Amino acid sequence: MLGKRYDQRVVVLVEVRGEQRDWDEAERVFDQRGWPVVTAFARGEGPSRGVLREAASARLYSVEVRFFGARNRRTELAAGWRVEQLARAVGLEMYARRCELVDRDREQLTGWRVHTVDHRPPRAPAPGPVTRMARLRRAVGVSRARISERRGYHDTGMVVTGTASEARRLSRMNLPGGSASGAAVDVRPFHGRERSHIVPRRDEDGRRRAFRIVAWLLAMVFCAAVARQHSGVRVWVWAAIAVLCFIGGARVAYGLFAVGGRVGSVLVCGVVAALLLAVFVGAGDGRAWTPAQMLSAFAVTATVGGIWLLVRQWTWGEWLAWVAPLVFAVVVSCVVASGSVLHALYADSLGVTPEDLDVPGIWQATSAVRLLSLLSYALFVPALWGIAKHVHAPFVSPVERLGVPLYVCTQLTVVVVCGLGALDSAREAVEDFRTAAVRKTAPPSYFGVEPEWMCVEPTVPAAKLGSRGGVLKPEHPYLSFGEAGGTVSLWDEPAGTAIQMPAEQVRLVPAADGRVRCTFSYQRLPKDG
Repeated sequence: MLGKRYDQRVVVLVEVRGEQRDWDEAERVFDQRGWPVVTAFARGEGPSRGVLREAASARLYSVEVRFFGARNRRTELAAGWRVEQLARAVGLEMYARRCELVDRDREQLTGWRVHTVDHRPPRAPAPGPVTRMARLRRAVGVSRARISERRGYHDTGMVVTGTASEARRLSRMNLPGGSASGAAVDVRPFHGRERSHIVPRRDEDGRRRAFRIVAWLLAMVFCAAVARQHSGVRVWVWAAIAVLCFIGGARVAYGLFAVGGRVGSVLVCGVVAALLLAVFVGAGDGRAWTPAQMLSAFAVTATVGGIWLLVRQWTWGEWLAWVAPLVFAVVVSCVVASGSVLHALYADSLGVTPEDLDVPGIWQATSAVRLLSLLSYALFVPALWGIAKHVHAPFVSPVERLGVPLYVCTQLTVVVVCGLGALDSAREAVEDFRTAAVRKTAPPSYFGVEPEWMCVEPTVPAAKLGSRGGVLKPEHPYLSFGEAGGTVSLWDEPAGTAIQMPAEQVRLVPAADGRVRCTFSYQRLPKDG
């Protein structure tokens, strides 16, 4: 059964002061954390003899501290922070006296397939003079043999890993329990880029360098997008920065492999840079990304990655302490959103009620999803916190002591950001509506609310027209929110208010826009009924 997951391993010399029960407690919490104890000895004895003074009340433990996070120059410090956190949590006098990173980065061995060589032309030249036709036949035979080998026609099924010389020796080794090595064999690499002169770097080292290349190229694209938006000297400044970013990425790509592959890596880096420029900067105005859009995309990517880095480090206690209240908050938000908060804010700004808008249920659900999506803005701070913990930022250790206050602040931030986002969404929609009403153009829809220009024809005398909020002028078109609950709601732009009247007393006729003049035969109705 697999134990606890971790990224880094650091051997820490932990000094525990106290009595036997304190030492027993320390060993117990080491085991609970999944930190194996390599050895233990009294202070001033064993490896510490002549290094530390003897102390009967102190004992030293060589502990392998395992934890999540990146490998950088602060990894050893992060191990010391975790020992300090454990000491505060269990109430022991415990000190990290020495921290040493355990380097267990896996080597990326090249894979090779074993094949027979009976199909190859003989290397020894034929006796007698060699004619030009014989040389041609030999060249054709060698090329045919190489092509058939690369297509796998002569593979034996055996697979070996290592350098080219190691792979050949392994393929010809007589392994106990395996088949006897009788036939002459050779090896070919899995992939065309892996030749005998290319040696990959270790696994984690190679990933770090690949991430750096991507970061440099994304910075290059962003600078190019900014340069595209400016003119004059600024264009050359930002373009120069973009070139420097590309040089930085190419420099990292040049050392992507431990041995060989340098020119190919730089060429691939250049091709990727060209593709990114074509996709994000583009040749036409419609295809280009703006710097704001690129920053938004980067922020979304960083948020998703940061939340993942934060969540993968949580223990069961942190899941219960953080996720349970968060789920409760989301459920409450869903309940609130089901009441169509956005529609209520929109209607209140126009002087009507949500019931007057008669929004279909599907659009109410859509507005609820929109309201919940506003919660994602508050996830940016926890995402940054997850990235900071992953890279062992110096401020992580003191801030982690503020776990509960930090969580309360996060929840308050969620509520405030969500509320401000909802108000801003409704405010922008109302401003667009009023702008369209002033310009006499078609207003935009808002989550199922689709105001339309209508000519309102009364079906009863003007004296019996039960209008509320204003006086109807049938010769002018109105923006109508439709009929809901037997009431028609109209927007009177000159007065800046909404007019409501019974639906059975008027007839709505669609108008092209707000500039037309409505003509009806309502004048023929008797004035007293």
